[in-house]
Amino acid sequence: MTRLNNAPIGFFDSGVGGVTVFEQVKKLLPYENYIYFGDTKNMPYGEKTPEQLLGFARGIFDFFQKKGVKAVVMACNTTSAVVYDRIKNDYPFEIYPIIQPVTRKIAGLPVKKIGVFATKATVNSHCYKTELQKNNPDIQVKEIACPGWVKIVENGEENTDAAYLSVKEKIEEMLEFSPEKIILGCTHYPYLLKVLTRFAPEEVFINPSIEFAHIIQKDLAGKNLLNPQSTEGNEEFYVSTNPEKFKKSASLFYEIKTLPRLALN
Repeated sequence: MTRLNNAPIGFFDSGVGGVTVFEQVKKLLPYENYIYFGDTKNMPYGEKTPEQLLGFARGIFDFFQKKGVKAVVMACNTTSAVVYDRIKNDYPFEIYPIIQPVTRKIAGLPVKKIGVFATKATVNSHCYKTELQKNNPDIQVKEIACPGWVKIVENGEENTDAAYLSVKEKIEEMLEFSPEKIILGCTHYPYLLKVLTRFAPEEVFINPSIEFAHIIQKDLAGKNLLNPQSTEGNEEFYVSTNPEKFKKSASLFYEIKTLPRLALN
């Protein structure tokens, strides 16, 4: 085992959304060491400019480089869409954006019409549509921005009337397109599945985090970067503000045992 094999895998998002990815990866790779960073101070990313997003990402990547990670998972659709191509060659570790590899798999499904719920920045980039149609030109894609959904999740308001009305408005708009599948194109959105499935069957929705975790596992194995230890790895959580709120909001998907530490705040 080399020092690199034992090095941690970094994850980042604007908040708790990336925990949906982290949870899936840890199920497959329980022996790895992990560092998760939630940039809660600058949340929501979906309302930020490309230059702001690039600045946030560079600060976080620099943080991970100091931590000696072997890979960074961009557990954030917005930065994967807007920042990845501008930053992918600037660091010495593996970088995994969520949109680009997952869309290759989704484009192979036997469907003709796919909907995408995402943040404003992701929709404006048209990254999902571009990547899906690059892999399958016959697919029709409708992208709908969902302002406010990230804050609903971060504030733990998934079961409120406000959440119901916000979801109802967007899904009724989407269903007019008659999609065969709907991609939850923000890692926060799986937290809203209980509300979403009041309007459409659960099998209609695609949580990219599940496929993404398998892609990461396969790639790390192919590059001989997996940690061969036989005991559960360590995990560290960091946020840029309000660790108590982050821990509580994340609990719907994952129990964080200790209070996250502050960094880059």
